[in-house]
Amino acid sequence: MKSLTPPLMQWTVLVLVALLSIPAQAQLPDFTDLTTENAPSVVNISTHQQQNIRQQMRRFNIPEIPDDNPFGELLKRFLDEHGNLQEDEVEKQSLGSGFIISPNGYILTNNHVVAEADEIIVRMHNRREYVARLIGTDERSDVALIKIEATDLPIVKIGSSKELKVGGWVLAIGSPFGFDHSVTAGIVSAKGRSLPSENYVPFIQTDVAINPGNSGGPLFNLKGEVVGVNSQIYSRSGGFMGLSFAIPIDVAMNVADQLKTRGRVSRGWLGVLIQDVTGELAESFHMSRPRGALIARVLPDSPSSQADLQVGDVILKYNGTELRSSSELPPLVGSSRVDRPARLEVLRGGKNIIVMVNIGELPPEEGAQLAQQVKPQVVKNRLGVTVSDLTEEHLSQFALPAGQGVMVDSVTGNEAREAGVREGDVIMMLNNNNVENAKQFGQLIKRLPGGKTVALLVHRTSGPMFLALRVPEE
Repeated sequence: MKSLTPPLMQWTVLVLVALLSIPAQAQLPDFTDLTTENAPSVVNISTHQQQNIRQQMRRFNIPEIPDDNPFGELLKRFLDEHGNLQEDEVEKQSLGSGFIISPNGYILTNNHVVAEADEIIVRMHNRREYVARLIGTDERSDVALIKIEATDLPIVKIGSSKELKVGGWVLAIGSPFGFDHSVTAGIVSAKGRSLPSENYVPFIQTDVAINPGNSGGPLFNLKGEVVGVNSQIYSRSGGFMGLSFAIPIDVAMNVADQLKTRGRVSRGWLGVLIQDVTGELAESFHMSRPRGALIARVLPDSPSSQADLQVGDVILKYNGTELRSSSELPPLVGSSRVDRPARLEVLRGGKNIIVMVNIGELPPEEGAQLAQQVKPQVVKNRLGVTVSDLTEEHLSQFALPAGQGVMVDSVTGNEAREAGVREGDVIMMLNNNNVENAKQFGQLIKRLPGGKTVALLVHRTSGPMFLALRVPEE
């Protein structure tokens, strides 16, 4: 067998390296055509707002000094020496992005880009500028619709965020820090993210570099279709840190259509407070695995209260859609038609049942009824939790009706501490039984099976929460 000569061996190695690099290069997308086709449909948005000192004081919750206040005269002298600062106006500016969705000038952007603006300037790809008119905004979804007076404008292609897959390539075009039509790319990191600021939007998480000024710009898939509206970043420095969030285009277009036709946005409403089912809670509810949305509270005079949904129910499916976690429920409910029935599959008492709920409209504020005074009573028990009946002050603080719940005065039991029970909690339910008062709570504890894990519903100032409590042996 002949051996390869050194020159021939070198050429063979080079050919093999070149062949191996071809598949890797072929997998990397080329965004040049996508950018060229869609850049003219993306716009830069700048806003101007005039504020005087008095308005800025109100904005930062700085109280105005009354005329009869001793400091009023001191402030008056200061203003006289430095001019009437309260009437002097300061111009506030902001920058953002947007994209054209109709040839006659409708543009989609973020609410926080144009909120409270006195003037909205839209600069096109060809540097031409227009003064835009605000059609409507929706603070909950952070979506705004504006319009410029123009025709035959280039528009984006609207896709569907439902077809996005985690790990797929996406591209953003916007104006970070005012640098027009900057292009960045990345992948979809996750879908259906729920952020503290808004539970009704299932955000798309990406690692696309997004910075201030990108807000309101489009997020494209490889087909050149808009699948999201860039909205927020998670950052400790104010700049990009690898976590970007976009509003799904299906949600944004639904909001835009309602703003265009009705001037406001209507959302479905169940009227429940929910939480995730943890592994320990799943055990207490005899579930094979954690899933669904656990109802921690049913609001009075809500669609859920009228449909007989109960605290402790676990919603497993909403209109046939299985819920892997509680964060998946609010977007489904919010996108539902008002005054239409919804079919819920619910786990109650170890059995799956069907509950039909007539969806209501989400109110601006969700309130609860106040209650009357009850007589305190202190009870100790085997859990090592000292409780007392709720006072009128407690009922008012937590907006609870009379005859429900007990106040935790002290926690000495190890099991209760490990479960997360703490002083100041209001215990509302124990092992799927409503807690009415301290005496009845003690009776419920006596019937608990030792060594088993049970669900404990507590109410805090932050809201209701289920805890998984392992009952100590007697």
